[in-house]
Amino acid sequence: MSPLDLPPELRTRLRALSIVPRRAAALASAGMHDSRNRGGGLEFAQYRAYERGDDLRGIDWKLYARSDKFFVRDAERESPIAVWFVLDASASMGQVDLARPDWSRFDAARRLVASLVEIALYQGDRFGLIVEAADGPLVIAPGGGGRHRDRLLLTLAPIQPEGIARWERDVPVFGEQIGRNDLILLVSDGFDEACIATAERLAMSGRDVALFQVLTADERDFPFAHGYRFHDPETGREIVGDGRALRQDFNARFADARATLSARLEARGIRHVEHFTDESADVPIRTLFRSAGRA
Repeated sequence: MSPLDLPPELRTRLRALSIVPRRAAALASAGMHDSRNRGGGLEFAQYRAYERGDDLRGIDWKLYARSDKFFVRDAERESPIAVWFVLDASASMGQVDLARPDWSRFDAARRLVASLVEIALYQGDRFGLIVEAADGPLVIAPGGGGRHRDRLLLTLAPIQPEGIARWERDVPVFGEQIGRNDLILLVSDGFDEACIATAERLAMSGRDVALFQVLTADERDFPFAHGYRFHDPETGREIVGDGRALRQDFNARFADARATLSARLEARGIRHVEHFTDESADVPIRTLFRSAGRA
C-alpha cells in the first residue's frame, strides 16, 4: 500500500481529530475557525460515501433513492487561515529501519501529511504544500476541497528524498507564500540546523509553527548488535563500529540532542511532537493538538 493510501481504520480515527491553531481562542472570539467548517457550510463542495458517525441530516435521500447507497452532501465555508504542510525531502529522510526496509522515514512523513490533509479537508480549511528539496522548493498554493486534496497527493506520490535541502536559500519563499495568520506544520527529522533556524525565523515573525519530528524506530531503540558501517547520506561521513559497544553512548547523546531541541523550540513558542516510523500517523496528531487544546 502506498503511504498516501490511508487504511480505513486510520481514516475513522482521523475523523475524531482536529487541527487547532495556537491562536484558536482569538479566532473563535472573532467568529472564525471555532468549529469544523465542513458540514453546514455555505457552498456545496462534493458528495462522499456515508461513514459511521456522520449526521443523518446530511444524507442526500434523493440520491439514495436512485443509487440505493448512502451519500452525504459536504459543504464548505471559507476559512480565515490556511494550513501549510512543509515537508523535508532531503536525503536523510530516506532512512529505513532494520526490521522494515520497505518503509522509510519519508514514507512515514508522507502518510502523516496525507492524514493531516484529510483532517484539514474535513474541517473545511484551505491547505497548501511546500516540499523542501535539494533543487528548490515545490509549492502548491492553498486551496480546498477534494480535488485540491487529490492534486496535492498526486504531487507527493513520485517524490523521493535526496540531496541536501537549502532551507536558508528558501526562507524568502516561505515569507512570500505563507500569511501571517497561517498555520505551518513542518514535517522533518529535525536534524538540519538550517531547518530548525528557518522554523525559528518563521515563529519570530509571528507565524504559528509546529514541528512533527519524524524519527525511526532504530534511532529510538538502537537494535544494532553486530559490526556496522553507519553512513550519513547527506555529508558522506561514515562510522564503523560494533552496535553493542556504541549503544550506550548513542542513547545518551540522542536523548541529550532531543532534549536540547525540545527546549530550543519551546523557547521560540514552536509546538512540537515526535513521530516514530512504527507508529500510526494519528498518534502524533492527537498528542500535539490535544496538548494545544489544554493550552
